[in-house]
Amino acid sequence: MMKGNKRGLRSIFLSLVGTMVIPLVVGCSSGLSGSPSNQPLDVAKPKTGGTITVAYPTEPDTLDAHGRTEAGLLFAYHLGGTLLYKDSATQEIKPSLAKEYKISVDGKKITFTIRSGITMHDGTPVTAKTFKETFDRALNPDTQAMTASSFLDGVISVKAPDDQTLILELKAPAPYMLFNLTNPVLQPLSLKAIEKYGADYGRHPVGVGPWKFESWVPGQGVTLSRNDAFQWGEPYFENQGPPRADKLVLKTIIDVQSRLAALESGSIDVATEIPTRYIQKYRNNPKYQVIERMKDGTGTFLSINLRNPMFQDVQVRKALNMLVNKEAIIQSVLQGEGQVANVPLSPTALGYDKSVEEYGYKYNVEEAKKLFDATGWKLNEEGIREKDGKTLTLTLLSSDIYNKAAQLIQSMLGEAGIKVTIQNLELMSELDAGMKGNFDLMFLESSYEDPDNLYYSFHSSQIGGYNFGAVNDSKLDTMLEKGHTTYDLEARKQAYAEVQKQIIEQAYTIPLYYDKQFTVVNSRVKGVKQIDNLRLEFNDSWVDR
Repeated sequence: MMKGNKRGLRSIFLSLVGTMVIPLVVGCSSGLSGSPSNQPLDVAKPKTGGTITVAYPTEPDTLDAHGRTEAGLLFAYHLGGTLLYKDSATQEIKPSLAKEYKISVDGKKITFTIRSGITMHDGTPVTAKTFKETFDRALNPDTQAMTASSFLDGVISVKAPDDQTLILELKAPAPYMLFNLTNPVLQPLSLKAIEKYGADYGRHPVGVGPWKFESWVPGQGVTLSRNDAFQWGEPYFENQGPPRADKLVLKTIIDVQSRLAALESGSIDVATEIPTRYIQKYRNNPKYQVIERMKDGTGTFLSINLRNPMFQDVQVRKALNMLVNKEAIIQSVLQGEGQVANVPLSPTALGYDKSVEEYGYKYNVEEAKKLFDATGWKLNEEGIREKDGKTLTLTLLSSDIYNKAAQLIQSMLGEAGIKVTIQNLELMSELDAGMKGNFDLMFLESSYEDPDNLYYSFHSSQIGGYNFGAVNDSKLDTMLEKGHTTYDLEARKQAYAEVQKQIIEQAYTIPLYYDKQFTVVNSRVKGVKQIDNLRLEFNDSWVDR
C-alpha cells in the first residue's frame, strides 16, 4: 500500500480519508463478520435464489481493478480473488488462489504455486502467466494503476517459468508484500478481455470471483450474477461453492438519508457507510441487522510537525497530549461509539501492543500546564503562552470530516493558553500542505491494516512522503527496519511492540480515537460478513424470501 512513492501515497490517502475512510477501519468484535448487534440466530436452512441489493456512497468510474479511484475497486472486488488471504484468527497470511508459497533465504524472492482448475469468467484458465500479465500491467506507467502499482512497489520482476510457478523478485525483504497480495486490487485479470475491449474494459470486466459482471446502467447500478463455476472460496467461507443468491446489485446512493430511506422502503437490502448518529434506531429494530466493526489502520490521530523548533522539546509534545480529552471527543464526534487511541495503530492490527492502554498519555490539564511552565512557555498578560518573545500559536490542518473534532481540540488547547488556528482545506490540498510541512498539527488516518504502516509514518527515509511530521529518530528507525524486513510473525510483533513504545515515549503524535464502521442490513438477507474496511462478503448470504 503506501510503498514510498508520493503518487501511491496520495491515492491511498484520498481513498482512506475521504467519504468512505476505508474502509476504507472500537469497542467491538474484530472477527470476520464484525459484530451484528441485533442479528437473530439463523435457524432456517439457507436458500438459493433471489437478489441482494447493496448501496454504496460512491460512484465508480470504472470496474477495472487497476482504476485510479477506490470507488471502482469497491465494486470490482466482488469479481475477483487473491493469491493470499489473511487469517483473522491467527493473523497469518495463507494461500488462496496460490496453493502454497515459499520465501527465499535472503527474503528477496517469493515463489508461489498456483492452484490448478481455476478459470476466469470467460473460461480462460488461471495460470502463473495470468498473474504475471496482471502485475506487469499494474506496474506499467501507461496503465496509471496508482493504487495497484503502489501495492507492488519494491518488485523488481515478475516471472512465470511454467503454468503453476509465479516468482516475485524484490529489491529487499518485504513481509508487507504478503499482506498486499491479500488485497483485491491485485486480483488476476483476463488479458484476453483487456485486449478485446481495450479502453472499454472497465465497462466489461472479467474476473475469477464468485460474481460475474452482467450489466452496468449509469444511475441505476451494476448487476452481477452468480458464477456457477466458482469452487475456490476462502477457507473461512461456510459456502465454498457458488453464491446462494442469483444476483448482486450494487447501487450508488451518495446521500446517507437517501440510503436509509431506500433501505426502509425495501428498494435496497444493505446500506453501507452509515454514520454513528443513525445507528441506535436500527439496533433495536428486528427488521434490521447492524454490522459493526473496528476500523483497521491507524485510527484518527494528530501529526505533530517536528520541523517547528518548539516541538523539538519532548516535554512540549507530552504536554500537548495531556491537553486532549479523547473521551469528550469520542462522545461528541462519535456519540460514544469509539475507543481511546494511545498509538496510531488499530487494536485489530498485527503486533498491536495492548500495554499502550496503560502507559499512553492520560488527560491531565494541570500536569500539562506544569510541563509548559517548566519548559519556559509561560502565560503572558493576554493569557497566551509565550517564550523568548514568541507566542505559542499553532496551525491545525484539517478537512470537513474533522470539523467538530478540530473545534474541540482548539478549545482544549486554548484552556492552557495555546492559540490554535484551524485551516480547513479540501482533502487533496490538505495532503499537499502536509507533505510540504505547512502545518503545526494535522489530522491523519489510514486504513492500511499491516503494521508496516508505522514504517512509512515514522521512518526518517519517508520524510517528504508519508512521514508528515518529519520524525527523525535513529533508534526508532532501527526498530522499524526490523519489522519492515522480518518475515517471522512473532519477530514482527515484537519489533512493532517496541516501535509503539518508542513513539509514545517520544510523543511523536497525538492519537485520538479508533472508530467503527456500520452497515445496516434488512433481516431478510442472512449471513452478510464484513471482512475488512472495504469488503462485504455475500458468498455465505442468502435471501429469506
